[in-house]
Amino acid sequence: MNKLRGFEIVSKYKDAGIKLPQRATGQAAGYDLEAAETVSIAPGEIKLISTGLKAYMQPGEVLYMYSRSSNPRKKGLVLINGVGVIDADYYNNPDNEGEMFFQMYNITEREVIVEKGERICQVVFMPFLVADGDDEVEKAERAGGFGSTGNK
Repeated sequence: MNKLRGFEIVSKYKDAGIKLPQRATGQAAGYDLEAAETVSIAPGEIKLISTGLKAYMQPGEVLYMYSRSSNPRKKGLVLINGVGVIDADYYNNPDNEGEMFFQMYNITEREVIVEKGERICQVVFMPFLVADGDDEVEKAERAGGFGSTGNK
């Protein structure tokens, strides 16, 4: 079977009971992602929450990460960058194996606990387009993990 797109558990969490994401219904576009461990987030704090997962996809595809719509109201958490972008070449990068993280911001005045296995975000695979001539320009190879594009 040829792998087109999907999820794998990163080595660090191989035996930690991490579940592979699934769509909740037959018409759902997004795959729910869970927290890989229990995390405490102080008021006003931004924290990376591990998923214990990496995603693979085809060239010309991207994985968008969105906060679950109930997070602000029920948990007081928002995905700080609004939408996370996971590029195809992030998979198996040398810095962190391509592990995906939620970058969550606590908008409340109280500590918020995210429990291991709690669904926090959803991800959607999508194709993307490039501007004319863009593929003719020499591109750098990915140099690292989370937030590494463009860093030297």
